[in-house]
Amino acid sequence: MLAIPGMAALMSASLLARTAITANTTALVMFVVLALDLSYAAAGAVAAALTAGIAVSGPLLGRLIDRRGLRTVLLGTVTAQVLFWTSVPFMDYGVLLPTALAAGLLMVPVQSVTRQAIAAMTTPEQRRAAFALEAVQGELTYLIGPAVVILLAASTSPGPVAWGVGAAIVAGGALIGLLNPPLRTADEAEAHAGPRPPRRAWLDSRMIAVLTMAVGTTTLLGGIDLAIIAALEATGQVSRAAAVVAVLGITSVIGGLVYGAMTRPMPTWLLLALLGLATMPLGLAPDWRWLCLAAVVAGLLTAPTLATVADAVSMLAPASVRGEATGLQASAQSAGIALGAPLAGLAIDLTVPAGGFAAAGLAGVVAALVGLLLSRNRIGRTPSGARPAAGA
Repeated sequence: MLAIPGMAALMSASLLARTAITANTTALVMFVVLALDLSYAAAGAVAAALTAGIAVSGPLLGRLIDRRGLRTVLLGTVTAQVLFWTSVPFMDYGVLLPTALAAGLLMVPVQSVTRQAIAAMTTPEQRRAAFALEAVQGELTYLIGPAVVILLAASTSPGPVAWGVGAAIVAGGALIGLLNPPLRTADEAEAHAGPRPPRRAWLDSRMIAVLTMAVGTTTLLGGIDLAIIAALEATGQVSRAAAVVAVLGITSVIGGLVYGAMTRPMPTWLLLALLGLATMPLGLAPDWRWLCLAAVVAGLLTAPTLATVADAVSMLAPASVRGEATGLQASAQSAGIALGAPLAGLAIDLTVPAGGFAAAGLAGVVAALVGLLLSRNRIGRTPSGARPAAGA
C-alpha cells in the first residue's frame, strides 16, 4: 500500500495530525486540572464540548469539501486551530468552554479526508488492505497520543503541551493541504460534474446499516476502557490497566495487518458480532494477567471491524458525496465513543464491574444484528457512482 504514489506521504501527515487530535481532549483535561486547578468534572465538560463539536461538524465539513474543495476547507480549519491552541494557555474556564466547542466544529477533518483519498488512490482490489492500514494507523494514534501528553503535562507544564498538540494538528493539516491528495478517481471526477444526487438516493438502508455498525463498534470500544478500569479497581490492580489497554492496542494492530493481507473480506456485521461476543466474557478474568490474555481475541478483531466499516462507506457513497458520507461515518463513530463510557458505567453501577464488559459487548452484537437486518432490506437502487457493498 505504501508503494502507491503519494500514499506514504499522506499516511505520514495523517498520522501526525491524528495522533494530536486523539490526544487533544487529554491535553485540555490536563490543562484544566493542573493549570486552572479545577475539578475533573469541569475538565470533562471541556473535553465533551470539543468532542461534541467534532461529532456535529463531520458531515458539514465533508459537504463543504464536496462543494468547495479540499484546500478551501483545510485553510479555514487549520487557521481556526492556530487561533484556538495558541490561546488556550491564556484562557480562563468561562472562555475555554464555549471556545472548545467552536474548535471542535472547525477541527481539521483529517480522518475523513484520509479515507476519501484512500478510496480515490486505490483500486477496488486494494481498498480493503488500504483501509486496514488506516485502521492500524488509528490504533497507533491511541497508543501514542494520550500517553505522550499525560507524560509531558505531568513532568513539564500543560500550557506548552497544549501548544505542542495544536502545532501537530496544524502541521499535519497543512501538509495534507500541500499534498492535495485526490479525493476522486479520474472517472469519478468527470461524473462529479453532473448534478449532485439527492441524499435519499444514497443514504438508504444499506448506508444506515453501516453507520449503525459504526456507532456500535465505537460504543463497544468506549465501554471497554471504562470496564477495564472498574474490573481492575475491584481487585486492587487498577495500576495494571495500562498494560491491558496496551495489549488491546498491539493485538489490534496485528489483527489489522493480518486482515489487510487476507485475500477474502469478511462482512462487517460478522466481525462486529464476533468482537461483541469476544468482549462479553472479559469480566470473568480473575486478575490483570488473565484479562490481558482474554483481551487478545477482542484486540485482533478491532482494527478489521473498523476497516470494514470504512470500506463499506466508501463503496456505498457516490463520489460526489463521499465527503459528506465519510463525515457521517466520523460523526457516528464519535457518537459511539461518547455513548460507550456512560453505557458501561451504568451497567457497572447497577450490577458488578464485569457488567461493563457485558454491556459493551451486547451493544456491539445488537448493532451487528440491526446492521444485518437493514443491509438485507435493500431499499432503492445503488446510486450512480457507488459500488455494491459486498463487505457490509
